[in-house]
Amino acid sequence: MSGAKVQIGLPGHSAPGVGFEAPFEMLDACHERVERMLRLLGKIREHVPTHGADEQARQAARDVMRYFDLAGPHHHEDEERHVFPPLLAQRDPAVVAVVIQLKQDHRAMEAQWALVRAGLLGLVEAGEGWPGFSADDQQRFDAYDALYRRHLVDENGVVYPAARSVIRGEALQAMSAEMMGRRGVVV
Repeated sequence: MSGAKVQIGLPGHSAPGVGFEAPFEMLDACHERVERMLRLLGKIREHVPTHGADEQARQAARDVMRYFDLAGPHHHEDEERHVFPPLLAQRDPAVVAVVIQLKQDHRAMEAQWALVRAGLLGLVEAGEGWPGFSADDQQRFDAYDALYRRHLVDENGVVYPAARSVIRGEALQAMSAEMMGRRGVVV
């Protein structure tokens, strides 16, 4: 291995400057961050076989863990509280079916994340001689990535457009206020 440093982080890692006063734009920005974190997870997986548990890999793993430990659950709660209920109330069978699947996805993601996180934590805590990710880790990473990517397609393609047409005016303001309040954001 040469002494050259390999950058596995993602350029432009900063989040778009979207505030809670525009809840759907904030939810869209979260989806962009999810995609960035999934790409970073892929870069970690490419990096580790050659470079092992170096500091770059460990820091990237900490970044992925921080996002999916904190922001991910908040994002899912935003959807469960504000996006899904009005769509279920509309009773459009096609949209309702997608919402039901997305709610199930959230439970599956939570369970899968615990397993993915365990693999990443192994990297973060690794010392000399760490054997790398196991075949089971790799399989779990693949499953999590595939589930999340399909989930984003359903939300971006079906659920968010439908919700934008239903959640307006005072309901949108209430959504914004609740999202800020739950995160302790003061305006």
